[in-house]
Order: sequence, then C-alpha cells, then structure tokens
Amino acid sequence: MFRDSVKKLLEEGLSQREDLFLIDFDVLGDNVIKIVIDGDSGVLVEDCMFISRAIEHNLDREEQDFSLEVLSAGATAPLTNKRQYKKNIGRTLSVKTTNNENIEGKLTEVNEEKILLEWKTREPKPIGKGKVTVKKQAELSYDSISKAQVVIKF
Repeated sequence: MFRDSVKKLLEEGLSQREDLFLIDFDVLGDNVIKIVIDGDSGVLVEDCMFISRAIEHNLDREEQDFSLEVLSAGATAPLTNKRQYKKNIGRTLSVKTTNNENIEGKLTEVNEEKILLEWKTREPKPIGKGKVTVKKQAELSYDSISKAQVVIKF
C-alpha cells in the first residue's frame, strides 16, 4: 500500500519533468525509500530535490514514518535504460556481452533495437612485416549486453 502510494507520486513527479527518467526505485524495510534517476542532459541537485519534494510533500509523516533518498545515476554506474545510451553517444563504453566478450569502443549510434560501437586497433599487415591501424565496429542488440559502463578518462 505504502509502496504503491510512493510509486504513484514518483510517476506524477516524473511526468512533470519529461527530461528525467527512473533508473531504480525501491522501498526497503522501515519504509526507506530509495530512488535513482537520470536525465537526458544529466541530473542536477535541483532535479533530485524536485523529485524528493514531489513525494515528500504528499506523504503524511504522522501517518507513516519514512526516509527518502533521491540520487542521480553515477558516472560509473552501469547503463540500464535505453535513454542512457542515447545521452552517451560520442563517449567510450566498456561493454560485456552475454557471451562474456568484452568490447571497449566509442558509442556512435543508438536506436530502439541496438547500439553501434567503433574503435581502432593495430593488426598485422596482410602482406609483409609490421602492423596497420584498422577501424572496427560492433553492432550489439540490447539483449546481447549484460553490462555497459561509460569509461571515464582523465
């Protein structure tokens, strides 16, 4: 009952801000509400406050005691929503496939079914000695991705 009320308030808050989307929602023991959001252009502290207020101001603490935590998806958090891929076009991703293959490449295209990664690698020349730089691509359906993260480079 409490969880349903919170989920409804959360959905109402998110419907007012179409640039924000839900990554994770849980109500733990002792009514600890944990919400993780992301946004098409990132998440500001004000965005977390907006969602927090949309919930907190519509629940009665005297009726039901709770604690509320609204977080943004971290920079190194795995991508779990298709909208997260779209906002990270142009960035380098580290992807583990369901076949346990690890691929690191620049995210160049995203659509509803799949993503496209591109990278350069050095390979032996087909004829003669030495190596040549080759551009590679991998087209991955969302179903074939077990984990994907943005690679942070400094």
